[in-house]
Amino acid sequence: MMLKQLKQHPIYFGLVVLLLILGTLFNFYFSKTEGFVWLNGFHTEALDQFFSFYTLLGDGVCSIIVVLCLFILKKYRKASTLLLAFLSSSLAAQLLKRLFQLPRPKMYFEATSFQYNHFIEGITLHNSNSFPSGHTTSAFALATVLVLVFKKEKLAIPCLIGATLVAYSRIYLAQHFLQDTIAGALIGTIFGMLSYYCVKQKKMHLPFKNIYKKAKSEQILSKHYGFSTKKQPLIQEENHTAL
Repeated sequence: MMLKQLKQHPIYFGLVVLLLILGTLFNFYFSKTEGFVWLNGFHTEALDQFFSFYTLLGDGVCSIIVVLCLFILKKYRKASTLLLAFLSSSLAAQLLKRLFQLPRPKMYFEATSFQYNHFIEGITLHNSNSFPSGHTTSAFALATVLVLVFKKEKLAIPCLIGATLVAYSRIYLAQHFLQDTIAGALIGTIFGMLSYYCVKQKKMHLPFKNIYKKAKSEQILSKHYGFSTKKQPLIQEENHTAL
């Protein structure tokens, strides 16, 4: 099933693998500090504003909003898949953060006495739990699920670009190093695929399973028999007494 997913969406998963390989090779070639500085070599006020807002697409709220939209549109299976991917990937990322407890760029540069001059005003910088990037994890989980559930290859490039920009925003804003975003992209992609597999194969109960089954039964009954299973208001019949 997992291999089938890869074959059905070669553009998306092929480019994800390519990005992960290139990022890993970049990490081997440059030191942590050198790679960070190289990736942050160009800053403008416009980009500062753009990435300050764009990075919010990976904070989890965006995924929840998409889940709610799918639920409202009665796409219960798609909503369940995305919700499962978001929760499982976020849990994995948080566990790894607490396991490794690696310093973020600000604390790392202070410890190594490196002077970095592109911290953006207004951005609250965290000190620890750098690995992996939670925002990147959520963004790639969302992108992967959207590509899988809608089964449209034309979504591959926009979804990948959107998730990659979230990953880069974390580096641009000095919240993460490249290796943090690589790990986040890998975790998000894997858990997105696993969630799709679990829901597709009915390995897990859907959060909206009862709602989904009820909606489907009402749709079938209405289509074939012309009535709904919704409760109708009771009409109290009057008893007339013969005189």
